[in-house]
Amino acid sequence: MCGIVGYIGKRKAYPILIKGLHRLEYRGYDSAGVALINEQGQLNVYKAKGKVSELEAFCESKDIGGMIGIAHTRWATHGEPNTVNAHPHYSESERLAIIHNGIIENYAVLKAGLMEQGYTFKSDTDTEVLVQLVEYTQVNRHVDLKTAVQLALQQVIGAYAIAILDKTHPDTLIAARKGSPLVVGIGEDEYFLASDATPIVEYTDQVIYVEDEEIVALRLGEKVDITTINNVAKTPEIKRLELSLSQLEKGGYPHFMLKEIFEQPRTLTDSMRGRVNVRQDNIALSGFIDNKDRFLNAKRIIITACGTSWHAGLIAMYAIEEFAQIPVEVEYSSEFRYRKPVINKDDVVIAISQSGETADTLAAIQLAKEKGAFIFSICNVVGASIPRVSDSGCYTHVGPEIGVASTKAFTAQVTALTMLALCIGREKGTIDKEQFVSIVRELGQIPAKIERVLGEDKRISDFAKIFSYAQNFIYLGRGYNFPVALEGALKLKEISYIHAEGYPAAEMKHGPIALISQEMPVVVVAPHCGTYEKVVSNIQEIKARKGRVIAVVTEGDELVSKIADYCIEVPATEECLTPLLTVIPLQLLAYHIAVVKGCDVDQPRNLAKSVTVE
Repeated sequence: MCGIVGYIGKRKAYPILIKGLHRLEYRGYDSAGVALINEQGQLNVYKAKGKVSELEAFCESKDIGGMIGIAHTRWATHGEPNTVNAHPHYSESERLAIIHNGIIENYAVLKAGLMEQGYTFKSDTDTEVLVQLVEYTQVNRHVDLKTAVQLALQQVIGAYAIAILDKTHPDTLIAARKGSPLVVGIGEDEYFLASDATPIVEYTDQVIYVEDEEIVALRLGEKVDITTINNVAKTPEIKRLELSLSQLEKGGYPHFMLKEIFEQPRTLTDSMRGRVNVRQDNIALSGFIDNKDRFLNAKRIIITACGTSWHAGLIAMYAIEEFAQIPVEVEYSSEFRYRKPVINKDDVVIAISQSGETADTLAAIQLAKEKGAFIFSICNVVGASIPRVSDSGCYTHVGPEIGVASTKAFTAQVTALTMLALCIGREKGTIDKEQFVSIVRELGQIPAKIERVLGEDKRISDFAKIFSYAQNFIYLGRGYNFPVALEGALKLKEISYIHAEGYPAAEMKHGPIALISQEMPVVVVAPHCGTYEKVVSNIQEIKARKGRVIAVVTEGDELVSKIADYCIEVPATEECLTPLLTVIPLQLLAYHIAVVKGCDVDQPRNLAKSVTVE
């Protein structure tokens, strides 16, 4: 949720840390701070409420010298967003400084014990408790910093990724993780530390993904030292980054979100590359091929995810049940992990997460693994926690998604899940060959058809201005496009702060129709599919009550185009693939309404990209 960056080497640390914070700002932007040990051995901590630019302005007149430092951009959990609660936090003696992503669940008990020992606290955060505990351990047990961190973390309940400095050892940076991501970058006579690889890629492509309950010591002139919190030595596994610097830039677009919407023809091509063979009318997913029997013998498939990924899971439910004839349940990870679900050894659990670090989904996986289920994950970030703990899976390969509101990750997840459904159905013989071939061929056409939908951007931008006044929206869809309605409503809520709700179109008469008025825009996803006529009837009911309708329809539509106020056409395709086209206008509509309202599209209030804490 928060962003961590650290550096130790021969260069000035501050410019690297600030640039790293900008790269990580999508993870949190309530406040930001930096800690540096300068050439005189002073440990300087500077913090500011707001975005990283506020911190930069604050530091203009400060001593920013030093070749070792840590920095943090915060998404608030304990304590309101302000300068006092911003990270880094000093220890009582100001000898140590710490940054932290995660939640220390037993912080109140630890804090009470430290206060009994005479420690005082300046902030409301759980993080300050941790740095005080490390110092207390260091002083009273007469141990070095790394050992003090090990001993302190043995008392901690919760999730954390931390980095800590000791001004008496200006050649050492200590880091540790449990449940929150952390990656080490290895350069020439220098080390980098970050919550993910985005701040590191500019300097090196050699990285180590830190595992749970591991402590990392980075020292000038020495190799990376990794041990567990119980002091068991580990051998670092160095991996090569599959990430380019150009992927982290806006490329001339005003916002990352718009860039990522327009990237979807390319990203879906990348996601299907090597998997969809149109010439041979075939789909090959290695994660399925290597574990074919687990899928073919599955009595049930459970899909677990959060937010946008949950909507992708709902679409997958339609596809898997239609093509593979296997019962599917779609669960919110946050609920699944805390009830007592019945999970059997012949169940397959599909976990979906863009970041691969979603805390609730990770916990749901661990619960399912304990019950003996087979875990298959759909993830975008190579080397993330969820794919590492899964039995198998499928990477979506869309590149980094910086905009907080997910767009290209959603369509890639739907694509990957559709390919999986087709693979299972083909092997089981529950989908006929003609239909399978037709869908495979149509998959190959989807990127070009998305390009055609993107051609509607200017028109959507124009009529979005009309609807920026609205305080509420309803989104309606049926079948495969009901989850698209949910996703469209979520996008609008996330970035424009307009209240929006998605419903199955037929459910409108079970309550929501009472809300229909001239002031309540209704977005209807109405491609020419199996329930088309019924959705047309729903639109007529809305118009009879003077509602204003924005409809997403198939090219050449003659019915809806006559009764809706605005129509956005998408090319015809197989019904199971319509979400890949119908969601594009909803992404653009949300984007343009938010821009007209003057909202921060890429960094909407109160939201962060990756929810790595509960």
